Order: sequence, then C-alpha cells, then structure tokens
Amino acid sequence: MTLRDDGRVEFTKGHGTGNDFVILPDPDGAFDLAPDLVAAICDRRRGIGGDGVLRVVRAAKHPDGAAMAGEAEWFMDYWNSDGSFAEMCGNGARVFVRYLLETGLAAPSGGVLPVATRAGVVRARVDGTAIAVEMRRPRLHGASAAELGGLTLPGTAVDVGNPHLVCPVPDGLELNGLDLTQAPGFDPELFPSGVNVEFTAPGEPVDGVDGHVLMRVYERGSAETLSCGTGACAVAAVALHERAREVGTVAVDVPGGRLTVTVTPDSCWLSGPALLVATGTLTLP
Repeated sequence: MTLRDDGRVEFTKGHGTGNDFVILPDPDGAFDLAPDLVAAICDRRRGIGGDGVLRVVRAAKHPDGAAMAGEAEWFMDYWNSDGSFAEMCGNGARVFVRYLLETGLAAPSGGVLPVATRAGVVRARVDGTAIAVEMRRPRLHGASAAELGGLTLPGTAVDVGNPHLVCPVPDGLELNGLDLTQAPGFDPELFPSGVNVEFTAPGEPVDGVDGHVLMRVYERGSAETLSCGTGACAVAAVALHERAREVGTVAVDVPGGRLTVTVTPDSCWLSGPALLVATGTLTLP
C-alpha cells in the first residue's frame, strides 16, 4: 500500500455472497496497519464500510507469512472490522484470489493458485464463474451451546482453522426470527479467543448435492454478516455428520446467496461467487 503525497491510498472493494471487504494493496508490507485504522476504514458511516480488511502483501515481506513464502507468493493479511485479527476467512480468501487474478499479480499454475494465510497455505481455483478455495477439513469437537435472547441453543463445536459453534434452530423457532443484534453467549473456557456462531435450519432438497442448509452467522469481531465461508464449511461438516457421512457436498444458503461446500477425506472446498465492485482512493483519518 503506497501512501501518496496527498495522504491517500488506493483501495478496492469486493464481496463474496455479501461478505464484503476493503482490499488494500501493500506488496512490500511497508504500511503500518493498526487496529484503530482498520476499524475506521470498516465503519459503514464514517469510512468505506466492510466486514473486514484484506491487505495484499508478499508472504516474504510479512512476519506471519515469511515461513510460507516458498509455497505461496502472496499473504492474505486479514483483519476483522473491529481491528482484531482472524486466523482465516473463507469468503475473504476467495475475494483475495479474485483480486490477484484481475490485477495480474498472480496466475494459477496447473489451475491452482496458493495463498498464505494465518491458518496456513490454502489453494484456490477458478470454478466457472466462481472462485473455490481449499480449506482445512473441519474437525468436530463435541457439544456446546449458545445463549441468545434468554434461549439456550445446543450446538457442535467445529474447528476450520478458526473456531465455530453450529447451532440448529429447534422446532418452533424461525431462523429469520432470531435477533442477532447482540452477540450470542458461549462457553469462554471452550472458546477462550471467542467464536463464530452459526444458526441453521434445513433447506428444501437441491439437485446434485447431499444436503441443503440455511444459515445465519454472528462473526466474532464483525457481528452478523451476510455470509461466512469458514462458517459454511463448519455447517456442511455438521450436516454430513448428522447424515452419518464423512464426505459429500452441501449447499449452504446464507442471506447473501449460496455457497457450495465439498468435504473430502483430506480437505474441504468452498465455492461461490467473488466479485470486485469498486476501486478508489482512501483518505487516511
């Protein structure tokens, strides 16, 4: 990210199923991106607005990416909208890859493009009009519960490189009726660094997949968002487990659209649209 003489920096705005990000090119890692600056950029009234910031840095130039520089040229320096770090962001990774491709900063080799993240190196591929990224295979860690509006909603703890709690909405409650304006309560001993909480309901059968789930999510550091890629992976893994399956493909509908998750014996592929919608210059506060 190059600071111009007039105190401005270039940015691009992108989203994946409504999960939106401000993309800041900083190839040499020369810019000091502080939490208060990230929060100001993501402010939807006083800034550009976004669920997070994606800084585009060469892996060799970032301390969190240097060890992966031999596997991936680019490091996705992802920040939540409140200025905190996140280990991984599935939709962010897909938008990040779209940016690399459309700006000519990178091109797939053998159809695959590796990207370094705080959760390790992920592979990406162009999947028709969508971008697909290979995520860590979700790991189910047993039962827990979320507290929401005086309700206790049982769920399953899932690790997708970042923590998740998947809570099916019980009969008699409507998924769209849940009030997610406040953060759900959770077990701080099980989730000492916070957790992304997904609320789910079964969807109507969809051809070509093994399951169909509706999902809303409250993301730590960002509040409710229109979509969460790692959350969709967690939800898909739980849906397959409930069907006594360890692998398969699940369509996950979020408020921002549809994501398709394919769990394999070794990994998990997240596919969906990733779009760049605007470019401009940002005046730093």
